[in-house]
Amino acid sequence: MGGAGEEGLSSYDYRHYPYRRPAELDGPGERRPVVIVGAGLAGPTLALLLAARSVPSLVLDEDDTVSLGSRSICQAKHSLEIWDRFGIAQRMVDKGITWEQGEVYLRDQAIYRFNLQPEPGHKFPAFVNLQQYYVEEFLYDRCLAEPLIELRVRNKVVGVQQRNDGVTVEVETPDGNYSLEADWLVACDGVRSAVRHLLGLPYPGEVFHDQFLIADIRMKGDLPKERRFWFYPPFHPTNSVLLHRQADDVMRADFQLGRDADPEEEKKPENVNRRLRQMFGPDARWEHEWTSVYTFTCRMMERFMHGRTIFVGDAAHVVSPFGARGGNAAVADADNLAWKLALVLGGQAPVSLLDSYDSERRAASRENILNSTRSTDFITPKFPAARAFRDATLALAKDFPFARALINSGRLSVPTTQSGSPLDTPDADGDWAGGPAPGRAMVDAPLGRGWLIDRLGRDFTLLAFGGPIVAPAGVTAVDVGEETLALQRYDARPGTTYLIRPDRYVAARWRKFDQAAVATSVARAMGKEATCFGER
Repeated sequence: MGGAGEEGLSSYDYRHYPYRRPAELDGPGERRPVVIVGAGLAGPTLALLLAARSVPSLVLDEDDTVSLGSRSICQAKHSLEIWDRFGIAQRMVDKGITWEQGEVYLRDQAIYRFNLQPEPGHKFPAFVNLQQYYVEEFLYDRCLAEPLIELRVRNKVVGVQQRNDGVTVEVETPDGNYSLEADWLVACDGVRSAVRHLLGLPYPGEVFHDQFLIADIRMKGDLPKERRFWFYPPFHPTNSVLLHRQADDVMRADFQLGRDADPEEEKKPENVNRRLRQMFGPDARWEHEWTSVYTFTCRMMERFMHGRTIFVGDAAHVVSPFGARGGNAAVADADNLAWKLALVLGGQAPVSLLDSYDSERRAASRENILNSTRSTDFITPKFPAARAFRDATLALAKDFPFARALINSGRLSVPTTQSGSPLDTPDADGDWAGGPAPGRAMVDAPLGRGWLIDRLGRDFTLLAFGGPIVAPAGVTAVDVGEETLALQRYDARPGTTYLIRPDRYVAARWRKFDQAAVATSVARAMGKEATCFGER
């Protein structure tokens, strides 16, 4: 929630959620299984995922409203599939701008187009552009309707003490301070994480000094629902510009300014208007929604777990904004953690299972940072040779497909891989020409009159492509049958079987169903057979 350093008058009606005096101010409170700090994208998502597994949680946030400004706007298919489990994804799709197409320009010439989801047969589109304040609003509404979630606003964490069996949290409120006891503390409190600072934990990474101007404006027009990226456009000839359309007739123009720009000068309305007038022409009319000048860093904690405190989202890792890998990665963190934490709290899995959250999501963060840094290096080349390579690539791209593959205007977010995870069972043979291998996210497909993704169970699921199977207790069995797209996407033949984890990643697959092998793989995926969760 909240923000600083931004300017603008949004047409969005910022609702202030009511503060209530915590009961702990009047006497000792009950010990909580999970206390979540931060109510951006990750915190409420985690709380809802835990509630779906009958785990209560308390969410603390120092503010009392949603994020100021549009912020994260590209909500990826994988995030929508997660939010769909709470019944709010379609609300996001209906409100947002669905897009799959993109176009890259050199000066005023389009040099190529791309399609993020060229194949049909998925419940959700590749991306929906929806301002973060709407996403948070929909998440809060769902949290407030969930009896297992308590959301406390204007509750600021000012102290953290760790023990072997739990955490003591000191909280500041308008009525005074109080203490909470928790089995687990989950820090979802953003890049400036108070919990991380209170524990004195480092946040190493790389600082990028190029500056960018975001101008979110409300403007009616017939611009297409797609992503547009310009290199050296006539209206901003020295650098690059990115354009996205959002809900409520809001357009985001993102201008690269360079290292030496004066951010206070650039944010002045007359200077922002001058740039927009050059971009949209003399007859365009708009209202300012939100203006910000930003720089960014790529950082990652050395570990995401420290005793009984777990770090999620920007509190644990942060990337550049090119590629929609910030908010979507935070949602994926929450999905990875929730089922593991629920199993541990329920006594169904050893505490060591949580080490796999650290190893898997650190690997995902490295993948995201690598992609993000490559995009940044292409968009903001640091050396003359790098700029010469970039400009030569752009010049060749219109006529030569090999050059288009080298253009990097932000590799957009797709589910990261978890290959090599100790929870997954490697393929027993090499007889696979395709399909998602263990460590990759499952792929949706039509199934009957609905969707495969809607048929998955809350816990583990066996996908059976023909042939009888006997699922272990607690495992949902889905007969996929002979659905053409599903067969193709899973490289399936009669007898093919996939084991899907609760976070919708493939844990194992077989050409023929083997009851003992399935039971072993389920145990391994629950951390009962994996003995080491080290770095990969």
